[in-house]
Amino acid sequence: MLDSVTIRIALRALAKNKMRAGLTVLGVVIGIAAVTAMVSVGMSASELVQGEFKNLGTNVIVVIPGNEQARGGVRSQIMSLTPSDAQALSRDCTSVLAATPVVFASGQAISGNSNWTAREMFGVDESFPTVRNWQLRLGSFFSERDVASANKVCVLGQTVVKNLFQTSNPIGQQIRVKNIPFEVVGVLESKGANMVGEDQDDVLIMPYTTVRKRLQGSNFNTVNLILASARSSDSMKFAEIEMRSLLLDRHKIAPGQPADFEVANTTEIANVLGVITGTLTLMLAAIAGMSLIVGGVGIMNIMLVSVTERTREIGIRMAVGATSRDILMQFLVESVVLSIIGGAIGIALGVGASVGMTTLINAVSAGRPWPIVVSLPAAEIALVFSALVGIGFGYYPAWRASRLDPIDALRYE
Repeated sequence: MLDSVTIRIALRALAKNKMRAGLTVLGVVIGIAAVTAMVSVGMSASELVQGEFKNLGTNVIVVIPGNEQARGGVRSQIMSLTPSDAQALSRDCTSVLAATPVVFASGQAISGNSNWTAREMFGVDESFPTVRNWQLRLGSFFSERDVASANKVCVLGQTVVKNLFQTSNPIGQQIRVKNIPFEVVGVLESKGANMVGEDQDDVLIMPYTTVRKRLQGSNFNTVNLILASARSSDSMKFAEIEMRSLLLDRHKIAPGQPADFEVANTTEIANVLGVITGTLTLMLAAIAGMSLIVGGVGIMNIMLVSVTERTREIGIRMAVGATSRDILMQFLVESVVLSIIGGAIGIALGVGASVGMTTLINAVSAGRPWPIVVSLPAAEIALVFSALVGIGFGYYPAWRASRLDPIDALRYE
């Protein structure tokens, strides 16, 4: 066990050489700061990715038409999905909460003297808010009857509202798309920009039947894709299997034949990206952790120099009754104290650096703001590791000091 006398002697020895002690801990400070900052920024990136996919909706699974090989090696998309496929997924797949067909559209929206071309314009059915987990700020979403009757109604995102109606209430007012009047029945809550800077609120949504009949003048009963929502995150994989099985049966795809559609699980994509960002974080932390080894080597070198300079002091302590263990513990305490002080300073600098780096990224990035994440577990591990560095690299100098012969130490000049 450590006694108070040994601790006081060790601390007094460090206090006598403040400059040397400061230079000794510098390597540890840099290493701990680098590890804390890199892990925190990496976790911020991972949280951004996960949040972005959660923002897509509730356990979303995307079904897209497949591709076929055309002449000349050019692959073209097969318009193989229909609204009835989406209805069947909702009705017959027990693990699917809701599904909606999606039909893309384009055109300029006009209201009075204002006009705006939304970044996204598409048609869906009444299940869209459930699938995308998108709440409404004003009004309501269009109904099943609106879809069945191809009524000229629409729901707007916040950006479209600001550009067409400024501060006035858009509910009940009309906009024109390709000279066709649409009544605004709802306004979506704001979702902001995604991680690549695209405005998710710049959206205009209509019944898919209205898009097909009114805007496209098409009699084709196909859709661009289907969005489905699993009942829970745990049932995502089963829902994907169930959906694929049902669509293979509906499309009469024989076993072994290529499907005319593809099913993409956004949770799996998010998990893969999470693994990638996590691996990069560990790699960055490992690279930054190398500086801790450098700091440890610095501690060992300084402690060896200190043992040489204090040889007579060691001899005097042994002459008045100090044991080899007392000398060993004194130099180990000095080494560990230096490491812990360096670790504490490094954690503070690392936290400040991670906040500064995240703020700088947000200042120059047009995408969704990166969350500021401070990894307390990483800081705690770094602090423990810094103490281990002190013990590991300080043990040899301490052991060497404890093995000195008292008579030879007293004669040392």
